[in-house]
Amino acid sequence: MSGQTVHADFSGHMLDLDEDEDLEVFSKNTSLADGSPMPNSPSSMVNQYRLEEEEEQEQQDANARDLFVSVDNPESHVTAIETFIMYRVVTKTTRSEFDSSEFEVRRRYQDFLWLRSRLEENHPTLIVHPLPEKFVMKGMVERFNDDFIETRRKALHRFLNKISVHPILSYSQHFKVFLTAEELMSHRKQGPGFLSRMGETVRAVANSVRGLRSRPEEFTLMQEYVDDFSNKICSVDKVTQRIIKEQREYLDELKQYSPTYSQWAGSEEELAEPLRGVASCVERCGLETEEQIQHLSEVLVPALHEYVLCAETLKAVMRRRDNIQVEFEAKNEALASRRVDQEALQDEVDVLADRVELANNALKGDWSRWQNSMRTDLKSAFLSTAEKNVEYYEQCLAVWESFLLSQRAEPSEQNAGEDAS
Repeated sequence: MSGQTVHADFSGHMLDLDEDEDLEVFSKNTSLADGSPMPNSPSSMVNQYRLEEEEEQEQQDANARDLFVSVDNPESHVTAIETFIMYRVVTKTTRSEFDSSEFEVRRRYQDFLWLRSRLEENHPTLIVHPLPEKFVMKGMVERFNDDFIETRRKALHRFLNKISVHPILSYSQHFKVFLTAEELMSHRKQGPGFLSRMGETVRAVANSVRGLRSRPEEFTLMQEYVDDFSNKICSVDKVTQRIIKEQREYLDELKQYSPTYSQWAGSEEELAEPLRGVASCVERCGLETEEQIQHLSEVLVPALHEYVLCAETLKAVMRRRDNIQVEFEAKNEALASRRVDQEALQDEVDVLADRVELANNALKGDWSRWQNSMRTDLKSAFLSTAEKNVEYYEQCLAVWESFLLSQRAEPSEQNAGEDAS
């Protein structure tokens, strides 16, 4: 970064997913496939500690919450012109502004888009968590295959849960309507019209052309942080995708490797047993590799990609804050030039001054909350991946150690038999 930098202090507050499905605490399998014991894992104590710590934290968070939302039970709907998925959204709450303590509605992806756009329009400088892309995500071939639907369901679940714990967004009337209304079509028609949205776009473009004269230093530091974070998270996401691709190719090689040893054992009577042992070890390592790939794909990749999208959200929030300030500066300059009616313009300047102050305060308040959430989410994904890596290499090491022990034991038994004879 150029100029002053915002230190991404990942050492003390490293980047726990709130969702059980996104957070796995692994218990080690203490025996190998052949029943022989496996050495104790050095990370087992870490797992035990994390399990107790996270259960306590989750209990504290649950006790403090008064709104719980879940997304499940996806159903495919086919019409004459389109195919789409409907998800069940279940809400449980103790808030007095709700007419009941539990609601169940069905929503499609477009409804989630409507909710997010309304939240951004009403709270332009709050950080609204991103939705998964509308079209096929990385690694997905078919738009509506089971893996794609489940990946999207988890992302939509996290989107609603991020809103449900937000101190401002969770009290939005649009969010309440989304959770409780049987149908959304009438509410969606009440949004700003096309001309209104076009006017906002034109005004935003004009503000960007006009340019910002003096952004406050704290927001300059924020912008530098966002740019740096975006570069880093995008790089990590791309490298992780390449690693998974290479591991899939390695797994394909292992699947061809094991049968070769098995076939070789059929023609080498003297080497048959060790060859079958090698084939078995390769096969078991292949299974561990497959599990490792699945873990990366289901835990680390979604977390990284989610924050790639978050980085784009942050950039958009910063642009909207700047646009509000640019509009204020333009009106203020017009007032100073005395080319128009001062009294009317003064009222506009006062309103825009209030908007700038509210926008700045909203973003500053949401910034630290977002950073804490980001660090918690990514820390959980990184720790879970690290533990899975330890487990993966331990399992493969134990497989090959077991093979070596079996080969060393055979000559000893054979010599003992010869001595007895």
